[in-house]
Amino acid sequence: MITAEHSRLTAHYNGKKNWLRWGPYLSERQWGTVREDYSADGDAWRYFPHGHARSRVYRWGEDGIAGISDEGQRLCFAMSFWNGRDPILKERLFGLSNPEGNHGEDVKEQYFYLDNTPTHAYMAHRYLYPCGEFPYSELLGENSRRSRFEPEFELTDTEIFWKNGWFDILTEYAKVDTDDLLIRITATNKSQSEQQLWLLPTLWFRNTWFDGSPRPNIEKKEGGVVAQHPELDNFHLFFEEPEWLLFTENDTNTERLFGVENASPFVKDAFHRAICEQDFDFINNKNQGTKCAPVYRLTLKPGEATTLHLRLSSAEVDKPLDSSFFTKIFQKRKKEADSFYASLPASPACASVEEEGALIRRQAFAGVLWNKQFYSYNVATWLDGDPGQPPPPQSHLLGRNANWRHLNAHDIISMPDKWEYPWFAAWDLAFQCIPLAAVDSDFAKEQLLLLLREWYMHPSGAIPGYEWKFDNANPPVQAWAALEIYRLEKKSTGRGDSIFLEKIFQKLIVNFSWWLNQEDANGNNIFEGGFLGLDNIALFDREKGIPPGCTLEQADGTAWMAFYCLHMLEIALVLAAEDPAYEDMATKFFEHFVQIAAALNALGDELWDEAEGFFYDHLRHGGEVLPLRVRSLVGLSTLFGVTVLDKKELAAVPGFAERMQHFQAERLQRHEYIVFERTDEDGDILLSLVPPDRLQRLLGALFDEGEFLSQHGVRSVSRRHAAQPVEVAVNGEEYGLHYEPAEGETGAFGGNSNWRGPVWFPMNYLLIHALQTYQDYYGNAVKMEFPTGSGQRITFGEAAGKISERLLLLFVRNADGDRPAHAGNPLFRLPEYQDLVLFYEYFHGETGKGLGASHQTGWTGLAGVI
Repeated sequence: MITAEHSRLTAHYNGKKNWLRWGPYLSERQWGTVREDYSADGDAWRYFPHGHARSRVYRWGEDGIAGISDEGQRLCFAMSFWNGRDPILKERLFGLSNPEGNHGEDVKEQYFYLDNTPTHAYMAHRYLYPCGEFPYSELLGENSRRSRFEPEFELTDTEIFWKNGWFDILTEYAKVDTDDLLIRITATNKSQSEQQLWLLPTLWFRNTWFDGSPRPNIEKKEGGVVAQHPELDNFHLFFEEPEWLLFTENDTNTERLFGVENASPFVKDAFHRAICEQDFDFINNKNQGTKCAPVYRLTLKPGEATTLHLRLSSAEVDKPLDSSFFTKIFQKRKKEADSFYASLPASPACASVEEEGALIRRQAFAGVLWNKQFYSYNVATWLDGDPGQPPPPQSHLLGRNANWRHLNAHDIISMPDKWEYPWFAAWDLAFQCIPLAAVDSDFAKEQLLLLLREWYMHPSGAIPGYEWKFDNANPPVQAWAALEIYRLEKKSTGRGDSIFLEKIFQKLIVNFSWWLNQEDANGNNIFEGGFLGLDNIALFDREKGIPPGCTLEQADGTAWMAFYCLHMLEIALVLAAEDPAYEDMATKFFEHFVQIAAALNALGDELWDEAEGFFYDHLRHGGEVLPLRVRSLVGLSTLFGVTVLDKKELAAVPGFAERMQHFQAERLQRHEYIVFERTDEDGDILLSLVPPDRLQRLLGALFDEGEFLSQHGVRSVSRRHAAQPVEVAVNGEEYGLHYEPAEGETGAFGGNSNWRGPVWFPMNYLLIHALQTYQDYYGNAVKMEFPTGSGQRITFGEAAGKISERLLLLFVRNADGDRPAHAGNPLFRLPEYQDLVLFYEYFHGETGKGLGASHQTGWTGLAGVI
């Protein structure tokens, strides 16, 4: 069904109307990021802390609450609040920096992404602001006091939140047209007494004039203000009559921060002085600036709600705030959003829980879309400093990301979490593109190609990992993600975008060569890889903590390369059906896969442990080999390397099929490992990194509830290691690991994520994908015990479905009315909040409690497509 939202998407991507010029592109945290750090020691958290954010101008972006901006983030709009008690305005979400939290950085607010559509024609956001003084000191002090063995202390754990109540603030946007946005703000008093709330809907320009460029301007006009920028059309913000209309400049308060007298009192934090100190005299007569806000002082009785209306438009509008027009457009856009989501095919797991599934799916997609962000970072300029500005310290020039001078980002990018991770991560982005493809396949394709463009990818072929260290190698999942997007779109529209596949294939050939050259130190097709996104999953830091003189041969590094080969092979075969020149490339990747599979499974020196039936990393020191017997996703990742070559598709590439058969015959003659099987001479072909006997043993561990299979998905480390920790001595140094189902118990990789027991959505998704692939080949002919020891036997496809259901049940209300991910938080037992869902970074391996980043709808948004 073609809905109004589909029509808008078509008009946008056909170049007729830019429906994506405005969107939720504001970050939720710009302070404490690498790109704002010009320190000598690279300590981004201390160089630009939260306490500076209200007074200090950002260089590379802006942040705000429920905010929007144009696609180049020149003009921004967001909400600010004051409850009459706080020492500062609530202009941005508060959270702890990495050194302050007992489990690293963490936002300490309650907010929800309620709804969003791909063109952002309708968006809804809910924020809960305490009526009592916001407990900044209590949150900081209590989390600092707690150890890494204790849970984080949250806003809803404070007495202030429950005793004094909160304001429920609903912010909604509805686009009349591409440059005409209606804004509706509804504030409700959720306390037991009368409360006063100050609302400041704020419009401002990002500071681009620090280098002498022309300064834009916002000035008062009848019924609102007009914003003028040399790179934008004039934009008018219309609003209801406020009690005050304040103007200032988006310039640093040097006096407050550095003891240097300000050239003018009209600095970035002037509204804090006016509102929180009740000092309006210095600002009352200013009628223009680069930042402005109408001020509304609301007195609300318990349960009372007030609604404000604003309109941001590039056109002069007659009766801009007409109430009947607002009602009509909001009703229309919400109905269109309902129709759009109803038109999408239901995922199997979501369909299995009916109404709850639709609710979960809708909010998962809303979160993925709200997590779009304008990301600007010119590394050369950042290293050298801006012309005419004081140069950064010499150590900064030679420090972090110094060999990525070519990287010049100025794009809208899907972020993992706009507060905790307001920067792209290479493999996160690939996973995020899967739920994005379900709602906007064109945007998903653009995103996947983006990091492979010449202003991101290193000339060597490396893909940037993440801004804290672009050199960090993330798992190479881009080829797999490209095929997933291609197939989703083909299933949805009846056609696949082979041009997209060809573009990404050409780029990934360069990256594949980089992997071959950089990550196979011994030249034996057993790969290293280092970090690979799994943070603390190993006995030591695999990036920089490998014992001196040793080489780490990684089961997952090798598995990822096999996985990479298979999907490059598949892409080549799709392209070869139209262009035979790609048949040779298909052969190349097939042979690479066979060699890697043979190395992984070869007799005598493989990573497989026959006695334990599992794949383990090996530590090599001289001629000695030490197996590191940690039962984790590292070993299970070998299951990812599987695909089925359809006999009909092979018929379209006879040259490849002939060479493959010849290759098989040669290996049989030499008694070498064969990686594929076939039901008959003319049947489909299964390519599997893991041979059938080892597959059976790995699945026995995977489906064992005493090891990997929890009630909420697959754990990252076997539960066996609770009673049987792993301890290894190397060169006199002791290393150890045990099962940690909750937050990490050490500070490894910042301490804010943990791969030693919790459930992670992306890896579960890949395991489900692998099981479904085996189902495609074996059908119902093969069954296995699930759970292990239960005596119940099911097919691969049924096992995939069972794991999907366990994952989705994290967000489904149980018999007690609680969603396991919310861990009994009483807020979600209140009738008005029981349908709200948070999509966390990872989940407790026993209880399912959500952990880590609370709004990581990026890859946890996969819940919408499992």
